Formats: sequence, C-alpha cells, structure tokens
Amino acid sequence: MDPMRLVFAGTPEVAVPSLRALVDAGHEIALVVTQPDARGKRGSQLIPSPVKEAALELGLPVATPEKASDPTFVEQVRALEADAAGVVAYGQILRRPLLDAVHLGWVNLHFSVLPAWRGAAPVQRSIEAGDDVTGATTFLLDRGMDTGPVIGVLTETIRPRDTAGDLLDRLAVAGAPLLKDSLEALGNGTAMPQEQPEDGISHAAKLTREDAYVRWDLPAHVIDRRVRAYTPAPGAWTTLPDGSVAKLGPVVPTSDAPTTPGLVKAGDGGVLVGTGGSPVRLTWIQPAGKKQMDAADWWRGARWGDSALLGEA
Repeated sequence: MDPMRLVFAGTPEVAVPSLRALVDAGHEIALVVTQPDARGKRGSQLIPSPVKEAALELGLPVATPEKASDPTFVEQVRALEADAAGVVAYGQILRRPLLDAVHLGWVNLHFSVLPAWRGAAPVQRSIEAGDDVTGATTFLLDRGMDTGPVIGVLTETIRPRDTAGDLLDRLAVAGAPLLKDSLEALGNGTAMPQEQPEDGISHAAKLTREDAYVRWDLPAHVIDRRVRAYTPAPGAWTTLPDGSVAKLGPVVPTSDAPTTPGLVKAGDGGVLVGTGGSPVRLTWIQPAGKKQMDAADWWRGARWGDSALLGEA
C-alpha cells in the first residue's frame, strides 16, 4: 500500500519498537507525541522519554504537550492532516477533539487480550492474578478506558518465572507489527473493527508503592506472583529487622516445611523467608542506600541471627 501519514504517541521504552516498525515500513511520521521531559532522581536534570530519544535519533518532529487536550495542540495535530495515529503507552487520556483531529482514528496497542485487564497496568495485574496467557490488542480509541472496537489480537504465554519487565519486553516486540498491520488495514479499508464483548471484563488499576509491599503471611505462590508483577517497577519491598526498607528481586517458592511468616533462615538452599505456606528463596536484595546484591552475600553481612523477621517494623 502507499505510505500513510501518521501521528505516533508513546512514552516508555515499550513504545519504541512500534515507532521503529512504522518508520521501517516506510510510513511518514508527521509528529511524535510524548510526555514532557521528567526530572531525574536528584531533581536537577531533565530526562527525555525513551520515545523522544528514539524520535530525535530518527530525525522525527516531536511534541511534548503538558496536556494533550490543550486546544492549541489539538489544532497543531489537525493541521497535519494525518491519515491516522498509533498509540502505545502514551500516558495521557486523549479527548474527543484530539481523536477527531486525524482522518481515520487513533489505533491503540494495549498489552492484554481485551476486554481483560483494561487500564494502566495490564501486564502486571495479569501476572499477579496468575494468568497463564495474555497478549496484545489493537483497537480504535473512543471515549471509554480501553473500550473501543478491536482490530487485531495476539496471544503470549506467561512463563513461570516471567517478571512484568520480561513480559512487557516480549509483548512490545510482538505488538509492533500488529500495530503496523492494524494501521495499514485501517488505511486500505480492510480493517473490520469488532465491538468488545460484555463478558470477561477486568480492570488493571495503576500500581502503587503500597501494592508492592510484601505481606509474608500470604501463600508462597501469591508472594511469588506479586513480586514478579512489581519487577522492575514499582519494585517489591519489605522492611528489615532494623526498620529500614529494602527492595526485593523475584523470589522462588520451595517445598520446605513451613516456618513463621517473615522469618529469615540461611542454609544450603539459599536465603529462605517464611510465608503463609512453604518458604520462598530470595534471589537479590537492595537495602536502602546500597547497591543490589545477591541475597546470600547480603545475609552473610547482615549478622541478624536466627530470629530475624522481615516486614515487622
């Protein structure tokens, strides 16, 4: 088909493969829209989004509106006379005036099989829930939250040790050609968007730091899912015996005999922590103000004895 004139909206690293796929397919990217530069951890330096960095590398024009609903920005997009727009994890709700500013509509790549896990954290909530399969969906944006008619779907198995980061990376790569194909189908008139079913709807609320606090009284398999779901962000965490905070890497359920929830024991099987069922083995830990370290190295230097409890302070 003839190259399309497109707008692309996205912000994090998982959106970059889709932007590159559209460029590689020969489509004209009239504008890349991304979130404004964010301040780094120390607050002094402004850091561009991964999508902005990729767009500048590709020589594409970039816009970083504070609010995508700003009438001036809407008119900027309308003046482009774009055929359509692709969206991947942009981070702002797009209102009707902006949706109407391109000819054929805005196609969103969402990392779940809709209508399951509508919302901000579909991959994380899917892992947390213990789903065996997830995927990605392209759909036309409408007024609702991930409610628009579906153009294309792919599925992806959730592997037993997948973190949210692992799964998002795979879906970002697999979803890029799906978004490209969906936009092209929209452009050549072969797309047949289908309304989402009324059954099977679930919602993926945004993750909070409180969500990521490890409750050691839960069963081992639930802790395992939650820690993997919150890795790498916001990062699972616990309190140490001295009341300080530590970030945790994925844990591994064991078949050892149950012990007190939160009780730390070290042995040939590694550093184990009691749960509401069998203990789990720690992989790495990052105490506040320190670098990430192997759990066994951490425990050798901690010197808290045989009655150390996590999550008590």
